[in-house]
Amino acid sequence: MSTTVYQKRRAAIARALKAAGGGLALLPTAPEAVRNRDSDFPYRHDSYFYYLTGFTEPDSWLVIDASGKSTLFCRPKDLEREIWDGIRLGPKAAPASLAVDEAFSIETLNDKMPALLANQKAVWFPFATHKGLETQVDGWLNKVRALVRLGAECPQSQHDLCRLLDEMRLTKDAHEIAILRRAGKISAGAHVRAMQTSAAMLRDPVKGGLREYHLEAELLHEFRRHGSQYPAYTSIVAAGANACILHYRADTAELKAGELCLIDAGCELDGYASDITRTFPADGKFTPAQRTLYDIVAAAQEAAIKVTKPGKRFNDPHDAATRVLAQGMLDTGLLDKAKHGKVDDVLASGAYRQFYMHRTGHWMGMDVHDCGDYTEPGSKPRAEKDMLGNTVMRKPSRILRPGMVVTIEPGIYVRPAKGVPREFWNIGIRIEDDALVTAKGCELMTRGVPVNADEIEALMRG
Repeated sequence: MSTTVYQKRRAAIARALKAAGGGLALLPTAPEAVRNRDSDFPYRHDSYFYYLTGFTEPDSWLVIDASGKSTLFCRPKDLEREIWDGIRLGPKAAPASLAVDEAFSIETLNDKMPALLANQKAVWFPFATHKGLETQVDGWLNKVRALVRLGAECPQSQHDLCRLLDEMRLTKDAHEIAILRRAGKISAGAHVRAMQTSAAMLRDPVKGGLREYHLEAELLHEFRRHGSQYPAYTSIVAAGANACILHYRADTAELKAGELCLIDAGCELDGYASDITRTFPADGKFTPAQRTLYDIVAAAQEAAIKVTKPGKRFNDPHDAATRVLAQGMLDTGLLDKAKHGKVDDVLASGAYRQFYMHRTGHWMGMDVHDCGDYTEPGSKPRAEKDMLGNTVMRKPSRILRPGMVVTIEPGIYVRPAKGVPREFWNIGIRIEDDALVTAKGCELMTRGVPVNADEIEALMRG
């Protein structure tokens, strides 16, 4: 892997520091976390740190100053620990391997940081992302203040480094897009495998039945088989009524013929996420009621896809999808026309939220819910309705631009309730794809698994 992409990103941060009047940027990676006793959770680097270094070892820090100089602190070489835990890069090899200007042992961090901070105009570090970081920075600044009588100057201001990095990460470069496409392809293949396994196992029942964890195992197998390092998040495999629980986790529930299964799962590849949701009949054949609601959600997603393009705002896909969903709720009797009126009345009152209570998408990238403002920078607040129908002052949503990546994920979730047609009870449906905003529209990076109901049934027959 070339280090050029990370050098360019660090140079961009240095230019931003210089434009802000100078200063020093400090950035730690994530700590290791104990799972229980002598067992750690699988280590996952900090996304911001990896974005600027491509380095995945724990106990590391990056320092960048406005001149463009970058300094890495990392674990020293240690033969005994490397026998147990794996080879370390070490400070001596880091400059050549990571294209940083210099590197030191992490053991020297507290000794060297006050000198690096001395005579800097400002200090930049990520706010509210690393427990105790503010206190650590304050300790270094106190040491700088102790040197004031010797002519040292202490930084006069502190700034959130996330503000600079979030804006950079919001627009993906060619390197990132290539990884996201591959992650989407791997995850789509995993969903195909889960669908086919579901139908096959119900055609040829096994002792104990087909359970949610069986399909989760198929997903994880396909992720890892194609080089993904981890799932991007805990997989949702929800059988029957469990699909009406938005953040359900794969458990032991049995999948039964005649019921739907909702899978929300994606892999992480080389630090980048994918995020796909598909809903399918466990035995490969939609019932009439399931098909009716499924086609409404599919139409809502298509409406959202059409407005996911440059110049549109982040909220536009949600508004487009919600209009289709609301009309579908009226047409099917989920919402009583005599009580709720026409589609504009349903949108104004928010009555649709009984069956659709989340947004239609989010940013995606290194984190499955990626960083970046959802409102347009520099815009002025204006009055609008919030999710509960209250009037609030809010900036207009972000203008979509090429290189941004969003999910498009409308849904309908029908819990048993008075006045709700019984044939729709306990049906939960969500369809989600990852969309790269392009010059003329958007590219769906996750369509290696079908969305059309007829195509899903055909896939599962095979």
